[in-house]
This record gives sequence, structure tokens and C-alpha cells, in this order.
Amino acid sequence: MEKQLSKKIKELVLGFQINELTEALVYERIATFVKDEKDKQTLLRIAADERCHAEVWKSYTKEAVKPKMGQVRKWTLLARIFGYTFALKKMENGEKGATKAYDEISKEIPEAKKISEDEDRHERELLQILDEERLKYVGSMVLGLSDALVEISGTLAGLTFALQNNKLIALSGLITGISATLSMGSSEYLSAKSDGEEKPFKSALYTGIAYVITVTLMILPYLLLPSSMFMVSLSIMLLTVVLIIAGFSYYVAVAKELSFKKRFIEMAGISLSVSAISFIIGILVKQFLGIDI
Repeated sequence: MEKQLSKKIKELVLGFQINELTEALVYERIATFVKDEKDKQTLLRIAADERCHAEVWKSYTKEAVKPKMGQVRKWTLLARIFGYTFALKKMENGEKGATKAYDEISKEIPEAKKISEDEDRHERELLQILDEERLKYVGSMVLGLSDALVEISGTLAGLTFALQNNKLIALSGLITGISATLSMGSSEYLSAKSDGEEKPFKSALYTGIAYVITVTLMILPYLLLPSSMFMVSLSIMLLTVVLIIAGFSYYVAVAKELSFKKRFIEMAGISLSVSAISFIIGILVKQFLGIDI
């Protein structure tokens, strides 16, 4: 006679059963808009495995369950916006706290721990072979982002005290930003081409886009606030720099499984140090040259 699961264990197993079905549907939906055929087949293979896992749990619960459609829509949308590698690794990382639940389940289902370990290992191996195009150009995006953060934040900080007028600062920053975007894009194109990359123009495009978006976000406070509120604009700009660094560092840390803390501290330290030095230079230039605008 088959042993009946206790109420608590059955609830835990039902939760895993629902999660497996939900994730299977997420993988299947994302696979519909993935262009790379190899990645598409990898995602469909993971989806099939998830459905098999759900069937294993169903053999214990004896119940048919439905996936969480809200979660399916959430992860599918994130995959469209930020890329499927980021979304799927983030989704899988969110399950790391399930170890305690598996320990509970293994008291009544001895093979539960092995099922858990097999699932984690298999899914991790499959996720590692994803080869999303946008991640190939992370280096180009980092180049555009970091250069914009260092160069433009430093320029704006220096101009803030030297000019003390939001409109003049914004104008100077825009001219510098547009020129620097074109310069960075062309430099990246020539560099990628000399390194023998297949798509040097795409590398340049990723660099340019990262640069111009970063510049736009940093200049916005100077454009939107009154001319006299230049110190407020500087504070908002520096906060924007920190948020951009945090957001991008988090994205790269999840997608490429790197240290968020190390990357964030390094980028933030460089950008804010350059801004501080440039601000001091702005004060000195205004003081010693006696320029008053």
C-alpha cells in the first residue's frame, strides 16, 4: 500500500509541481522569439525536463495543477526587455532558497534531494551554453557606459562650478556628449575591425547606444531644472551615475555570473573620483582665471 504524504509535505510538493509547470511554460514562450536555433532547442529541452519533473511530483500528489500565469508573463516580458539569458538566470537564482523545503520533503520522499540536485545541475549546465547575441557585446556596452560615466560626469561636475548656469552646462555637456559618442563609436568600429570581429559595426553601435543613453540621463537634470539650481542638478546627476552603475553592474552580474559588489565598487569609485577632481578643477579655474559668467 502506497504511503500517504502528510499535509505539510504535500503542500510543499504541490508548490514544486506548480513551479515546474510554470517554468516549463516560461521556457517554451521565450523559445518562440529566440532567433538563434541552438538556443531555441536548448530552451525547449529545458522546458521538456521541467515538465518531466512536474510529472514526478504529480506521481506523489495525485493532483493536476496549473502554472502561475502572472509569473509566466513577468519572466517573458523581462526576457524581451533585458534578454532571455538575464531573465532565465534571474528566475533560476530565485530558487536557491528551496533547499530547506527539499530537506523537509526528503523526510517522506527520500529521492527528493537527488531530484533537486539533478535538476539544479542539469538546468545550470544548459543555461551555461546559451549564447545570446547581446551578451557578446557586453564589452562594447561597458566601454560606452564607463567612458560616458567617467568623461561626462567629470565634465559636468567641472562645468557646474565654472559656469553656475544649468542651461550653459547642459549646452556644453550636450556638445561634448554628441562629439564623444561619435568618437567612441568610430574608435570601437576601428578597434573591432582590426581585431578581426565579424560585426565591427554592431560593436560600434552597442558602444554608441550605451554612451548616448548614459549621457542623456546625466544631462537631464540640467535641462529640466531652473538655471540657478545647478548644485541640485549636480547632486541628481551624481545620484543618476550611481544608479546607472548599480543597474548595469547588477545586469552583468546576473547574466554573466560575476561579482556585483566588486564591479559596482570599481566603476562607482572611478566615476565619482573623477567627478570630484573635475569639480575641484572647475573651482580653481574660475578662481585663478577670474572668469565670471
